[in-house]
This record gives sequence, C-alpha cells and structure tokens, in this order.
Amino acid sequence: MPVTKNEVADAIYAKLGLTKKRCTEVTELILDLMKERLIDGETVKISGFGNFVVNQKKSRVGRNPQTGEEIEISARKVVTFAPSQVLKERLNGG
Repeated sequence: MPVTKNEVADAIYAKLGLTKKRCTEVTELILDLMKERLIDGETVKISGFGNFVVNQKKSRVGRNPQTGEEIEISARKVVTFAPSQVLKERLNGG
C-alpha cells in the first residue's frame, strides 16, 4: 500500500507534536521544494534514502501493440530513483 501525504504529515505529528495543520504544511513545503528542483533539472539527494534524478530520453520509433503500426515516441524528461546503499542494505535484511 502506498504512503500518502497525510500519512507523512501524521508521522511528523506523532514525532514532533506540532499541530496537524502545521505538519501538513511542512509536508507540502518539502514536496514542493523537491518538485521545483526536479523541474529545474536538478538532482534531489536525500542522505540515507536515495537520489531522484531527471533524465532526458531521446525520441524513438515504437510500435502500437494492437495494430503493429510504427509511431514516433517524442523526446521527454523522466524522473528516476536510485536508492542509497543504506536503503539497499536495509531492504535486503542488512
């Protein structure tokens, strides 16, 4: 089950005891900052967690799987996540 913004705000509330409204604002500020940096093409590095990196994909020829017709897939930017070594170790029981 995915983690929601509300769950993040609730975890901040439980740990820090700020008001729920303030915890929601903090969560939104963090996510907005991350979005702004990614839109600017910057990498978002979170120590002990991982990196969010913007990559440029070139245009390419693909196929419509239903008709087999060739179509051009336009160039675009994508965000990829690379987990830190710490997170990898924890995921694998280390």
